[in-house]
Amino acid sequence: MDSSGQQAFINKISAALGHNSIDRPGSDDLCTGQFTAETGTILDRIQNRSAAERQQLLDRLIEMAQPINLNVIVLEDEPAVAAAISELVKNKDPEWGEQKSVVAWQHPLIEKLDLAEALAPQKVPVYLTGMETSEAVGISTEKARDELRKHVIDAYIGITSADFCMADTASLVMRTRPGQARSVSLVPSIHMAVITLDQIIADLIELYALVKWDPEVQKEGLTNCMTYISGPSKTADVEATMVHGAHGPREVYVYVISGSV
Repeated sequence: MDSSGQQAFINKISAALGHNSIDRPGSDDLCTGQFTAETGTILDRIQNRSAAERQQLLDRLIEMAQPINLNVIVLEDEPAVAAAISELVKNKDPEWGEQKSVVAWQHPLIEKLDLAEALAPQKVPVYLTGMETSEAVGISTEKARDELRKHVIDAYIGITSADFCMADTASLVMRTRPGQARSVSLVPSIHMAVITLDQIIADLIELYALVKWDPEVQKEGLTNCMTYISGPSKTADVEATMVHGAHGPREVYVYVISGSV
């Protein structure tokens, strides 16, 4: 296939940006097949960050989130996050209809929030995406999946965690797993992600180093899907007018549990 036209176009854009072809990193620069001293340095930097360095990354995340309408909320612990989510549920109305419901990942960090109890005074049901409960009471897998799909469609808020959050682009990185469906972050009108401070990394280079070489990340691998989320869904296809929520959530909130930092 003749790709000369494509290359000419790329070279023209690069020249306009003041770059040349040798400046552009290739795939080998990001996903190297060999463990190098530089890779080791990157992993050491991630694993040994000081409290001050983590705060700098958090500040960078907040800075980069503002232009893309990503709401970053820093709270000390899980009870504070549960209270903040409860308040937001109270103040936000569904985009369609009047019935409020929430769907959330089956995830250790989400379970610590005890959202069912936090939202009980408002009588807002919380549906978890794990199917273990359905199987335990004798519901078939097919029926359990149908019920889960309905809960996701009906919910106006979807709550997830994430594997990482890249500060330089304010991007959540999420691997799909059983009980942690991608649809929870895509279908409801409002997406909330709950992470801890140590899940914030700098950029794609750090992400690729972790995915390729970190022993803990390697135990699971990439799974069948890895999603990057940078703010709410948006498009300006119609009359160059920016619209949020056209192809996914219209609002995205990231709650960062800071601990003592």
